[in-house]
Amino acid sequence: MKPSRLFDLIPYQIATYDKEIALSKKENGAWKSFSTRDVKEISDNLSLAFLKTGVKSGDKIAIISNNCPEWNFVDIALQQIGAVSVPMYPTITSADYEYIFEHAEVKMIFVGDQIIHEKAKVVSGDRLIYSFEKLEGTIFWEDFLAIGVNEDILGLENAKEQVNPDDLFTIIYTSGTTGRPKGVMLSHSNVLSNVLAIAAIMTPAYGTSRVLSFLPLCHIYERTGSFCFMYLGFSIYYAESLELLGENMKEVKPHAFNTVPRLLEKIYDKIVAKGYELTGIKKSLFFWALNLGLQYDPAKTMGSWYDFQLKLANKLIFSKWREALGGEVMQINSGASALQPRLARVFWAAGIKVCEGYGLTETSPVVSASICTHKEMRIGWVGKLVQDVEVKIAEDGEILVQGPNVMQGYYREPDMTAEVLQNGWFHTGDIGELDGQFLKITDRKKEMFKTSGGKYIAPQLMENKFKESSLIDQLLILGENRNYPTALIVPSFEGLKEYCKHKDIPYTTDEEMIKKPEIIEKFDRELEQANKYFGKWEQIKRFKLLPKSWGIESGELTPTMKLKRKVIHQKFEKEINNLYQD
Repeated sequence: MKPSRLFDLIPYQIATYDKEIALSKKENGAWKSFSTRDVKEISDNLSLAFLKTGVKSGDKIAIISNNCPEWNFVDIALQQIGAVSVPMYPTITSADYEYIFEHAEVKMIFVGDQIIHEKAKVVSGDRLIYSFEKLEGTIFWEDFLAIGVNEDILGLENAKEQVNPDDLFTIIYTSGTTGRPKGVMLSHSNVLSNVLAIAAIMTPAYGTSRVLSFLPLCHIYERTGSFCFMYLGFSIYYAESLELLGENMKEVKPHAFNTVPRLLEKIYDKIVAKGYELTGIKKSLFFWALNLGLQYDPAKTMGSWYDFQLKLANKLIFSKWREALGGEVMQINSGASALQPRLARVFWAAGIKVCEGYGLTETSPVVSASICTHKEMRIGWVGKLVQDVEVKIAEDGEILVQGPNVMQGYYREPDMTAEVLQNGWFHTGDIGELDGQFLKITDRKKEMFKTSGGKYIAPQLMENKFKESSLIDQLLILGENRNYPTALIVPSFEGLKEYCKHKDIPYTTDEEMIKKPEIIEKFDRELEQANKYFGKWEQIKRFKLLPKSWGIESGELTPTMKLKRKVIHQKFEKEINNLYQD
């Protein structure tokens, strides 16, 4: 059977792989697993419970939870009766919940834990709340499930038959770097077309591979990924938390996982920090291997002497990197924002194949993806267009996309929909280049700005270059309608501590260190090094060091760890103005 709707993936998996472990989560210190048949039985009973309680085709149901099998059960159950899931980030505010509940006309809410429940309850109105944990004041999901256990399965089969591939499957409210979130409407066929396109280029073995899931399922990147893993018969394990990710990697030994560049940057920084802790010959070998890896290009012949050295570096140093990721990783998919080329180089050199892709919520999400082979890997590009997806570059450089993966539109926003969907082409707002089937992203159209001298600045490309410094963790380039570019910089305090140790500079607190003249001078030299790669009008002239990292909870990052530029501009208005005072 060929799946035509997303919930068809479950009977397809039973017929093709019949997995003993389809989904798994850590509970009371042990992994609790569900077979494909378990997933089907639970999802079917949930569907029947929804029908029994009056949920109809087209009704909107909110899911607010960290990743867990229960998330999937509710999602599949809703699909089977034609109801529409409205997934939401656990980290957003009650005010955001309230807006989405009202705008999406949500009828019912599922929450993961006590903290989410408390945030949702204050704005839930008369909507019933169900929970994946036993909480006071809510209905436990298993009690809801019990409502459907003895119901007639024929009612469900009839409901399934009424669901068409082009029916609305979900409304995903984009996190957005500015303004109110928009509800992206995606159909079964939108997402399934993307699932099949991605599956065609995945390298781990079908039916026997394991994946570790930690990016939020409420984001289309991980959600489409999870459907793809189901189609390929991969066992999906849900990480306990980002803090326990390293431990879970060693337990699960995944063959693949999805990630965002920010997490790869953190992994890399931790590895380098450990390198600085070494002494003598071990330290020398570590940085010899690191520098060797930073020169690597998987698509080029590096020469026999280089290959010999790399083989040695893999045996002595890089093998430990692979062990830290479980030792069996065959493919890492990186998306949601730009990956620093140096990270792609060094991870590929270490035998860790990081494949960068590109897409948007509005495109279900994948537009292009790197093929996980040395021959077809292009560092600095976001891979080749996936099957059935077309791209053209507009006169102003904007990337336009057409294909079965392009959304139906923004929910209850016809004007916004008409603005981005023109003549069958979706206007992405990203600037890029196309070389045959290979795509390259250069910046966000809305993030590019002009200096007062009329020169264009593309901040993303520059920010990635400056962040190659081991002393820089986060950076935002400024300068719209100003004489010259400046930057707000959050140092890598781990890197700064290592630098101070190396230079015998006593380290006190983060706040005090960034005010010391010798530290400011060091950052000035770091910027000078990177400035050489850019035109005179692009070079950063002044900067301000900040004592605290930007985060999701504090509001400077979106849930997918992209910079909220407008928020940062507002929060640091005084510091920015000081950068332009002579």
